[in-house]
Amino acid sequence: MPSAPDLGLSFLGAAGTVTGSRFLLRHKRTRWLVDCGLFQGYKHLRRKNWQPLTVRPDQLQAVILTHAHLDHSGWLPVLCRDGFKGKILATPATRDLCRYLLPDSGFIQEKDAEFANRHGFSRHHPARPLYTRADAEAVMPFFRTVGFGQPYGLKGRMDLCFRRAGHILGAAIAELEVAGRRVVFSGDLGHGSSATMPAPETVDRADYLVVESTYGNRRRDRTDPETALARVIHETVERGGSIIIPAFAVGRTQLLLHHLRRLLDENRIPTLPVYLDSPLAINATGVFERHPDDHGLSQAEAEAACSLPQYVHEPEASRELDRDPHPKIIIAGSGMATGGRVLHHLKSYLGDRRHTILFAGFQAAGTRGEALVHGAEQVKIHGQYWPVKARVENLDMLSAHADADEILEWLAHFKHPPRRTFIVHGEPDASDALRHRIEETLGWDCLVPEPEQEYELP
Repeated sequence: MPSAPDLGLSFLGAAGTVTGSRFLLRHKRTRWLVDCGLFQGYKHLRRKNWQPLTVRPDQLQAVILTHAHLDHSGWLPVLCRDGFKGKILATPATRDLCRYLLPDSGFIQEKDAEFANRHGFSRHHPARPLYTRADAEAVMPFFRTVGFGQPYGLKGRMDLCFRRAGHILGAAIAELEVAGRRVVFSGDLGHGSSATMPAPETVDRADYLVVESTYGNRRRDRTDPETALARVIHETVERGGSIIIPAFAVGRTQLLLHHLRRLLDENRIPTLPVYLDSPLAINATGVFERHPDDHGLSQAEAEAACSLPQYVHEPEASRELDRDPHPKIIIAGSGMATGGRVLHHLKSYLGDRRHTILFAGFQAAGTRGEALVHGAEQVKIHGQYWPVKARVENLDMLSAHADADEILEWLAHFKHPPRRTFIVHGEPDASDALRHRIEETLGWDCLVPEPEQEYELP
């Protein structure tokens, strides 16, 4: 007899959007959350961060964390503050990155609220942070690490195994065995052509599959990234300008440093100072060096990349960079220009045609990065509109996400079709395009889930 439909899956985030990954898995009275991310981008999405889950945090047995990016981990401080008492299961590198990412997120939210109150541009009186640095630091005791390929048993008839996803340091595919059914969450998949990250491990079976679709309707630019980066640097320096790179502290920053080091060593770009203006990225780069088995660089290559930039720790030193008229490269967070020190640099450099604002991958809808990449003539920063005259470029080939072709290649390793494949973590057009392509190419049963709806997994 077939199993009774006692297993359910709800999509509390990353359904119809590329952020806020939160998937609630229920077996009878036991509940687990796969990922616990922040919503980013449009205001109606960010407002969801202030709404409670459909389940009380103290009813969750565990959180299974696929990787450290904030759209997958950044709501953990709220969950723990509001009563979660279970375990957060993650790979060692993911745990180590969260040790820096989450407090940094809380610190930025505190500073943004303080700035808004001081300058009076918030509609909320007073403005307050979603969570504080202290809230974020209180999350760390809940972490338990699980190595790649090491089965981990949970009460409630679940077994967990992490496989390498190749997206960023520590990123994992989560394979869950629950009540005789295998449910696989792809997390964010890498693509195998990164200079720093390995290819994602293949998976050959699942009863139910949850797969990301960030690039579900497109193919990444296959241009050599160092050739493209060298072109941008040469053109900007010839104009007497500087290059401002909003970059994710984890993954993208280390990849950029590796490419810049190679270009300088081969005399393919002019010698100019490189500044890493992000305490978070500085700490994440240290984690990168401490986990050599999780990336594709040799020890010598990792040390060479990490020793390239001048590290900018203090806010005053960061402000001093904007007063220096000489050409330079500034790498600063955040990668979609949603917060962090890069906002202050943008205010200084956006209005000058000599400079280049260089993005390094996917920009979610509703973010400043997306607006700039699509030709916005002005952007709002700290309550004020700033004209855009600097050149804006995006090195799409540096994205850490598999594109549609690469996702199909990963799916082709399944020996049998899953009973159902859920398409998540993408803008609506991307998710639906991937659904259609999988159905047409592989003949699988696919669904783009509705937000907060529970689906039975019989």
